[in-house]
Amino acid sequence: MYVCICRAITDNQIREEVRQGASTLREVGQRLGVASQCGKCGKHARSVIREAISNRPMQDPLIWNPTV
Repeated sequence: MYVCICRAITDNQIREEVRQGASTLREVGQRLGVASQCGKCGKHARSVIREAISNRPMQDPLIWNPTV
């Protein structure tokens, strides 16, 4: 779904940037240009970023080893 009509940026593109390490609207904006024209998409873009962060796998998961 399009989040930013001005720049034709989709929710999938935003999620991909979060997978690549972005974690703020500023970072995603620098990479994609989201919310850089009229700014009306900023609120929705933030919610997509928050949702993507919550679904992002842990970087260094603790591995439980019951044999130790």
